[in-house]
Amino acid sequence: MRNILVILVLACLAIQYPLRLGDSGYKRVDELNLQLKAQQETNKAMTARNAAMLAEIEDLKSGTQALEDYARTEMSMVDANEVLVRVLPPNEEVPIAPIRIGSQLPQQ
Repeated sequence: MRNILVILVLACLAIQYPLRLGDSGYKRVDELNLQLKAQQETNKAMTARNAAMLAEIEDLKSGTQALEDYARTEMSMVDANEVLVRVLPPNEEVPIAPIRIGSQLPQQ
């Protein structure tokens, strides 16, 4: 009876080793949980970014104000009755001249 008890205790210890100290045990579960949390944070950031982009796209489709703001900031365009004044830091090249929003291209 004593031999069976010793064998059972050794079998239980042999089963516990991979679970507690092995590569696929609790340590791996903790690593996967950390990866999962990191991926969930990345997904939240991407979801917020996508929502902002969708809102910007919808605004560009529906209104002229967002399109005009985009033209002003990204393309340095000005309206027909406006003058663009840009203060440059020293030693910086002068950018391309602004294009007037209301101007017409010459017809051929």
